[in-house]
Amino acid sequence: MATTDFASAISALRGTLATISAVTDPEALKIRISELSEQASAPDLWDDTDAAQKVTTALSQAQSELDRITNMEARIDDLEVLVEMATEGDGADDADTIAEAEKDLAGIRKDLGNLEVRTLLSGEWDAREAVVSIRAGAGGVDAADFAEMLMRMYLRWAERHGYPTTILDTSYAEEAGLKSATFEVKAPYAFGNLSVEAGTHRLVRISPFDNQGRRQTSFAAVEVIPLIETTDHVDIPDNEIRVDVFRSSGPGGQSVNTTDSAVRLTHIPTGIVVSMQNEKSQIQNRAAAMRVLQSRLLLERQAQEKAIKKEMAGDVKASWGDQMRSYVLQPYQMVKDLRTEHEVGNTSAVFDGEIDDFIEAGIRWRRSKPTE
Repeated sequence: MATTDFASAISALRGTLATISAVTDPEALKIRISELSEQASAPDLWDDTDAAQKVTTALSQAQSELDRITNMEARIDDLEVLVEMATEGDGADDADTIAEAEKDLAGIRKDLGNLEVRTLLSGEWDAREAVVSIRAGAGGVDAADFAEMLMRMYLRWAERHGYPTTILDTSYAEEAGLKSATFEVKAPYAFGNLSVEAGTHRLVRISPFDNQGRRQTSFAAVEVIPLIETTDHVDIPDNEIRVDVFRSSGPGGQSVNTTDSAVRLTHIPTGIVVSMQNEKSQIQNRAAAMRVLQSRLLLERQAQEKAIKKEMAGDVKASWGDQMRSYVLQPYQMVKDLRTEHEVGNTSAVFDGEIDDFIEAGIRWRRSKPTE
């Protein structure tokens, strides 16, 4: 006999999907897909490669967005049919059918929850691609190794979702790991999702670099900024930027380039420094560095406006705190977000990129906070 009230559960699923559809607007998506398809079929589309890639990428993303809604509708319909088959019969197979329906229900609830989270990303920059920077903090070589572990974690997360990434800059530590690294995640809403990962991360483990096998605590900082678009405009006078060029290098100082192609931009008024060495051309590295610098200045401006509002309201307490997540590998295994209280015991899976539940919990937590 069924222990689940499928009628109520399916009704709730349809209600949630209706709310998501109202925000996503499938009809508007269909119109946009039609317009982009017309542009994509133009015979001279690939005369401008950059413009063509933007059109085809936008078309793919819009189609994927629509498919998520229509596929979810189909899955709920299929679940309803499956439940009807089980409840109308009286054979021995009904129990197996009910079990299958309960499994499908659980899967739909989880995926619908992920869809619902997307509707919570309504911030000014949430729909943008992201630039992620990771910097080793206190903890010496363990901190540098931790920074590299975090970088791999985010790259694996992006890979799991099929999001393209580009490593813009890496600064290797002498013994192991990274002093810092910067990379792009090129997907819609990458910033909205990953922005909740910004903050100080802490690792507790038996140090593989300590010959006495002592437990070590180390820290790494994660910064996430939205990638600017060509329509964004930030005036940066030439006299406010110091440009340094140098040769790119890899682990151990091994020469990667024989020319001074790497670029470091320093924004003198704010002290913001951006380094790029991914491209072979100094011109390309400078352009990429300028994009990231403009992104950081946009975020800086937004943070200043937010700080002014907080000061006027008399609230100077930071909302995120110095430490937002702990990764404990010794004496027990646990990854815990200190803001949302979400925790998991499978630390290996987390470091392999399974962080969607942390991101979802962070987005819901942020949305539940009072508007600042």
